[in-house]
Amino acid sequence: MRILMMFLRFMRAGLAFLILSVGLLSFSTQTYAHGGLSLADDLCKLTIGPYTMHFTGYRPDSSQEKEFCEDIPSTGRTVVAFDYIEEALRPLTTEVRVIKDTGSEEDLDKITVLHLPPKVYPNGSINFEHNFKKPGKFVGLVTVTGDEKLVSRFPFAVGEGGSNMPSGLVFAIAAAIGAGAIFLLKVGRKPPKDGAAA
Repeated sequence: MRILMMFLRFMRAGLAFLILSVGLLSFSTQTYAHGGLSLADDLCKLTIGPYTMHFTGYRPDSSQEKEFCEDIPSTGRTVVAFDYIEEALRPLTTEVRVIKDTGSEEDLDKITVLHLPPKVYPNGSINFEHNFKKPGKFVGLVTVTGDEKLVSRFPFAVGEGGSNMPSGLVFAIAAAIGAGAIFLLKVGRKPPKDGAAA
């Protein structure tokens, strides 16, 4: 009986640890790739084949002058900059397009909201501004053409909150972490033995 009780305690502790681990991993949303965009070494980077660009976005009219890497927190005027990391990108042509996320890229002109035609940027920097008037889901397309054509796609949302996860999922994860922590605390306590002499 004593071995069975110890086994059950061990299983409970293992389950609580698993819940905590999954919860903590789920909260590290900034470390995964969002299409071609990823956050590494506190810099937002866009990967295009073997090349990378530093991505910076900000809202000049917002009271919070904070850069963003992926989703745009609210509608309005938005400024975006791509800075080449590799010198090899400078003689190549780069095209930038922002489209509505309709699930199909068959008729690009129809769903395009911003387009910078193919051009060589010898200074290694691309800057543009766009006014997102309505919230929604979009896809950024950056195409680099040299000996071959390389395309990076990155989906993003505008005006749909700052988190990459749905609020219900965030609440569920927070509740699971809280329950797991309480469970761990209770597992560590031994119930008092009635009538036992010290």
